[in-house]
Amino acid sequence: MNSFQTLFQQHSWDSVKQSILAKTAQDVQHALQTSKRNLEDFKALISPAAMPFLEILAQKSQQITQKRFGKTIQMYVPLYLSNECQNICTYCGFSFDNKIKRKTLNDQEVIAEVEVLKSMGFDHVLLVTGEANQTVGVPYLKKVIQLIRPYFSHISMEVQPLDETDYTELIAEGLNTVLVYQETYHEEDYKLHHPKGKKSNFQYRLETPERLGKAEIHKMGLGVLIGLEDWRTDCFYTALHLDYLEKTFWKTKYSISFPRLRPFSGGLEPKVVMSDAELVQLICAYRIFNEEVELSISTRENEIFRDNVINLGITAMSAGSKTNPGGYKVEPQSLEQFEISDERSPAEIAKMIQNQGYEPVWKDWDMAF
Repeated sequence: MNSFQTLFQQHSWDSVKQSILAKTAQDVQHALQTSKRNLEDFKALISPAAMPFLEILAQKSQQITQKRFGKTIQMYVPLYLSNECQNICTYCGFSFDNKIKRKTLNDQEVIAEVEVLKSMGFDHVLLVTGEANQTVGVPYLKKVIQLIRPYFSHISMEVQPLDETDYTELIAEGLNTVLVYQETYHEEDYKLHHPKGKKSNFQYRLETPERLGKAEIHKMGLGVLIGLEDWRTDCFYTALHLDYLEKTFWKTKYSISFPRLRPFSGGLEPKVVMSDAELVQLICAYRIFNEEVELSISTRENEIFRDNVINLGITAMSAGSKTNPGGYKVEPQSLEQFEISDERSPAEIAKMIQNQGYEPVWKDWDMAF
């Protein structure tokens, strides 16, 4: 069986970048008009040549999204369990070399946080930790999932990459979704940003979605950290990865997120700055390329942007997020992983969504189904 690694090695970063930059207005028009789009069409849609077509991209993206998903926005919230981490990452507040107070929630503290999230109305939770196998490895994650399963109909996780058997074990306990961002598909720059720790293993991280697919995860989330490298090239590789996974593990659902590098304690300046208009272009390009993929926007983005992007292709949105362990109740003043930008409450976000003629969905499925 071929792997994504084989496909990945067939593409040169510089060649892909030049191919995107070489796309013309005619290529963009073809991508918009054709009924079946491929990766070359996606290149055209994210190219500089597509920027004059932004209004047309937005209209088409809105039309496709409403046809497939209706006028609904799925609501979710992150629950940070631990900021302990054995990796050095240049862009993260939890990095091992940052001298911060480390905190891992115990059972009682997890439940205290969960009670706050439930009072806000959430039924979809995203568990987040740093990467510290000894402290927040599979036994800890398994215990937390068992603990919170009675409270939520959908449990997602964004933690260190695991082996296939680990995922199988956690899925059996009630894990529904795993988010695993490659950060960047530029292998040399990946090593620059991850000099120490298990995360420095580019290949192991690259192969994580494959292990998830074999474990038959219900849904997996992909993405890159926008700002580490050329966003167009990185997002082509994400689309390449998505295309491969959908064809190989067709029972699994997929989502894409768009995290732009945000300030943190001791922060890293973005190598490439993406404008708001370019992020809109990217969101619309993914939707036009792939009608089935779920598109998620977090509280990294500001109020005005999030309000305006609702009807352009987004299907999921976080609200009221705290990016520090215990941030909702137990230890609200602990150091955040990164600064959030949209600080409105979940109720305010839900009201904003309703005011735009959309329905905020707190629970859209049951594990019994």
